[in-house]
Amino acid sequence: MRTETFQKVLEDLNGSTADIEASALISVDGLMIASALPKNMDEDRIGAMSAALLSLGERATRELGRGSLERVLVQGKDGYIIMTAAGTEAVLTVTAKTNAKLGLLFLDIKRAAQSLSKLV
Repeated sequence: MRTETFQKVLEDLNGSTADIEASALISVDGLMIASALPKNMDEDRIGAMSAALLSLGERATRELGRGSLERVLVQGKDGYIIMTAAGTEAVLTVTAKTNAKLGLLFLDIKRAAQSLSKLV
């Protein structure tokens, strides 16, 4: 039942804007909890990378005195990868198109992460 609820939140997030291509909820140790990913994306690889990047982001913000981590943003030539904590036990990872409106995207992601953190 919880997995279905996670799935619904991810699907709603993906449907909130055409800018979002994929989303996944991943445990902090890199295991996939739920996902709304295209078939060509490797869940295990995404899980491991998301957990590692979030951990590095948290360490960097702490070590460099930037306060608590809000998000990790990776920008590539073909789009964005955005990771944010969903509670203390999970990471919400989203991929977005290159022309995405980041302000609106961050708001949608934050809302989804808050919903998911109450369920994790």
